[in-house]
Amino acid sequence: MKFIIKHEMKGRMRVRLFQKRMTYEQADILQYYLLCNESVKLAKVYDRTCDAVINYTGDREDVIRLLQEFHYQTVEVPADVLATSGREVNAQYQEKLFNKVVFHYARKWFLPYPLNACYTSVMSLKYIWKGIKCLWARKIEVPVLDATAIGVSVARGDFSTAGSVMFLLGIGEILEEWTHKKSVDDLARTMSLNVSKVWLKTEDQEVLVPASKIKAGDRIVIRMGTVIPFDGDIVDGEAMINQASLTGESVSVRKTVGSYAYAGTVVEEGEITVGVKQVSGNSRFDKIVTMIEESEKLKSGVESKAEHLADRLVPYSLGGTALTYLLTRNVTKALSILMVDFSCALKLSMPISVLSAIREANLYNITVKGGKYLEAVAEADTIVFDKTGTLTKATPTVVDVVPFDGRTPDELLRIAACLEEHFPHSMAKAVVSAAKTKHLDHEEMHSKVEYIVAHGISTQIEGKKAVIGSYHFVFEDEKVVIPEGMEEKFENLPEEYSHLYMAIEGKLAAVICIEDPLRDEAVEVIRELRKAGLSKIVMMTGDSERTAKAIAKRVGVDEYYAEVLPEDKAEFCEREKAAGRKVIMIGDGINDSPALSAANVGIAISDGAEIAREIADITVGADNLKELVTLKKISNGLIKRISHNYHSIVGFNAGLIALGVAGIIMPTTSALLHNTSTLIIGLRSMQNLLDE
Repeated sequence: MKFIIKHEMKGRMRVRLFQKRMTYEQADILQYYLLCNESVKLAKVYDRTCDAVINYTGDREDVIRLLQEFHYQTVEVPADVLATSGREVNAQYQEKLFNKVVFHYARKWFLPYPLNACYTSVMSLKYIWKGIKCLWARKIEVPVLDATAIGVSVARGDFSTAGSVMFLLGIGEILEEWTHKKSVDDLARTMSLNVSKVWLKTEDQEVLVPASKIKAGDRIVIRMGTVIPFDGDIVDGEAMINQASLTGESVSVRKTVGSYAYAGTVVEEGEITVGVKQVSGNSRFDKIVTMIEESEKLKSGVESKAEHLADRLVPYSLGGTALTYLLTRNVTKALSILMVDFSCALKLSMPISVLSAIREANLYNITVKGGKYLEAVAEADTIVFDKTGTLTKATPTVVDVVPFDGRTPDELLRIAACLEEHFPHSMAKAVVSAAKTKHLDHEEMHSKVEYIVAHGISTQIEGKKAVIGSYHFVFEDEKVVIPEGMEEKFENLPEEYSHLYMAIEGKLAAVICIEDPLRDEAVEVIRELRKAGLSKIVMMTGDSERTAKAIAKRVGVDEYYAEVLPEDKAEFCEREKAAGRKVIMIGDGINDSPALSAANVGIAISDGAEIAREIADITVGADNLKELVTLKKISNGLIKRISHNYHSIVGFNAGLIALGVAGIIMPTTSALLHNTSTLIIGLRSMQNLLDE
């Protein structure tokens, strides 16, 4: 691809491609291509100018080489990426705005007055009809006020004022619709599936294959804690399935053979085999969009209050208009109140503020499932961290395998990987990764695997019972014993590592030592969160007291709890809520799911278990915990913006009413200033909160 560099600074480059016109699809292909490269942090492609802005890390030459090697024809882009792109939507709404502005002023300046008056009268019928329908439903809300203002202006022959009011209302409607559509689509896109590999069931075994290789008719195995990647019929097994991503309801549903499984839902308990019905298309995206748009519960409290307040103000505006006329017998002064509509500005600015904040959070790899969760984060005073994979790095590593039964460390690691590869936990991933690094192939050698949440795994290997998991599970629940003569070796296990215990036939076979280092940014994040308003910071972990104490001391949390079970985390959240505190829970595993549901707002780490991400109200990227600080700042900023918008709207419009009643300004001027201020506040509400 030929291009020129238009502008450049360290880590950022703006280039222009040598092509006369760029289609929406081409722009999406280029953006996808750039973002798939590890050195590119952020990329935006502008189809109108054929420009691309690239933020990158690493060498400048690598980016230039990347652009030189680019060809539209050679890039394979998933169909869903192109189908759900918001680029065309943005272009459509930009065109709508442009056409509306051009048409309004062209009609105003060039259309003869009689025709202009006729057009305005006809167009006013739409707003008048909305007002009549509202009254017919025995409601006095915003449409009644708009209909009255426009209808009275037309009746008085003031077609200019009526036209201006309708024009500005139309602009406001387009802006609100555009912002809502864009924000919802952005949110839905981040919530759409991103499943890379699945377990394909063949006649005699299960094989881990790329999701792209699955076709209709294939059978795939879905285990506990895993997302269902494709729609299909359940042909084997039974499970409790969480369908919150589709229905908004967190209560799991029991499904058995013959039931239908929907893509994007999560297996909470059990194991099923699904016969795949559909492997392509954007049905998942459409379902999420519908859920977001229809779910009123996702609205923030302040947003809902603003909308209700807007409607409640309408009778007072109408009453004030009537009272002013009765006292002054001056239609002009009465109209000054009618032309100033508090409710319009409130109903426009509040939802735009919330949706814009959700969109901004998405820019920082933060997915928020509704405005009320941003409000909950802003109000929170307590935050609870899981340790493994949250405060510690998401990719722990195996540093040693200590044998206790005569087998070699590699043989024991191979067995452990065979057991652990089915389950999405960071410790399990560490074992599987270590085996892969050593090129230890592990054929399926066990019977059906049973996963015990927050404890471990139990199965049969060559007719012998095998377990792997925590100290509590292996030694206390399963009553495993240390082989005779190995007690001293067990006592001298290195304390600086987390331990994973594996036993066969009731005897300890191996201890896998796993390094679970603290995230580099953890200490700073804890400090910043405390500055942002969180007064109580807690760490909870299933790890040993010794390890928990060391980590807690290093990060600077206020309290820590060791050797806790999933229900312990949930109970803690419930106790804190009962004490009047607002609680945030942050976790990444299946064992964190109850607490994520129990907290005022649950936050999941993006590369954790699928069930944690589905149940959580907010998902943050796994790369850096600083995104939590960003989330808190956006949430705090949103509440401040909403409060500022409310006071600005009430103050400015009250001033317009006072000036109108005093006869200082005309109704036309009141309408113009009111609607202009509404648009300004609406546009300001679309700005990024962190830029202020």
